Amino acid sequence: MTKYNPDNERIKRRYFSYLKEAEGCCEQTLDTVASALSRYEAYTKHRDFKAFHFQSAIAFKNHLAEQRNQRSGVALSKSTMHAVLTCLKKFFHWLAGQPGYKSRFQYSDANYFNLSEKDVRVATARREQKCPTIEQVLHVIDSMRANTPVEQRNRALIAFTLLTGARDSAIASMKLKHVDLVTGCVHQDARDVKTKFSKTFTTYFFPVGDEVHRIFSDWVKYLREELLWGNDDPLFPATRIAVGKTQQFEVAGLERKHWSTATPIRTIFQRAFADAGLPYFNPHSFRNALARLGEENCKTPEHFKAWSQNLGHEGVLTTFMSYGTVPSHRQGEIIRSLGEVNDQTSVGVAELAKALVRELQATGAGFNADH
Repeated sequence: MTKYNPDNERIKRRYFSYLKEAEGCCEQTLDTVASALSRYEAYTKHRDFKAFHFQSAIAFKNHLAEQRNQRSGVALSKSTMHAVLTCLKKFFHWLAGQPGYKSRFQYSDANYFNLSEKDVRVATARREQKCPTIEQVLHVIDSMRANTPVEQRNRALIAFTLLTGARDSAIASMKLKHVDLVTGCVHQDARDVKTKFSKTFTTYFFPVGDEVHRIFSDWVKYLREELLWGNDDPLFPATRIAVGKTQQFEVAGLERKHWSTATPIRTIFQRAFADAGLPYFNPHSFRNALARLGEENCKTPEHFKAWSQNLGHEGVLTTFMSYGTVPSHRQGEIIRSLGEVNDQTSVGVAELAKALVRELQATGAGFNADH
């Protein structure tokens, strides 16, 4: 069986170059597109893209609907199908304008990769984001041991994530120089830190408790004063693995280098929540928890703007639309209590509503989905 088509590989290379250099897409996006094209080529047995016909798109769409997730064994979700088909639609739309392909099919043929309107609504529906409560996170931190440098790092890692809401990829790449304990902030400098969309911004520690602040501060002091590490050393170093007395690989302290990926961070979170007897919440869910904390604590539009900015959002609408979904149980409480709202609360809500309207007008009734 043919495993690749030379002509397809050449045109795909050109498309990836176009996405990277002209569209500014990141490597993760390129990987997603490559995966979608690989699915399609496997289905067509690597038939030349020049032989594309709209019936091929329809047949592949039906084929995809019959596929099952390799891990769970359940049918592919509508969101997965939508993501794959969207990549293919954009590729063949681009391909229709390339030399050697213009006479083979039309731009409109790529539209046959579209799902039905009903399926698109299912695929793109916003669902309530699950996140831990602040109390749950504090319980996890309090349950963690800190007898060894590795255990101290793990506890400080979760404390830092709650303090800043930083993404795991950013945390894995941070250096000691990015932390300012005097001011109580972390500088997420895109020249060194892998921030989303390569944005540079400063995050001040969120008010989540003095003990959380102390745990993280003690960790930084340990790295600087006991290990004598400098500004360019990792804030959260990788685990050093060595051959032990039993001739088996085992944990041997800290390695003076960054984690290469964020996977170890998520593993630490999984173990910490399991050991605390709680369901697993990933690092990103802490951002949702902090957004909800902001909704409870912020009393004026300026307060919420600062809170949103602290999460790295350029506009408060991102925080409201992407993180600010009210949990179902809280939604019920609010609806039941609306008749008891006093005049002072009404004024605060009016001010916040006006601020949101101003931002809608300033952004052209849109928002940046940079969550």
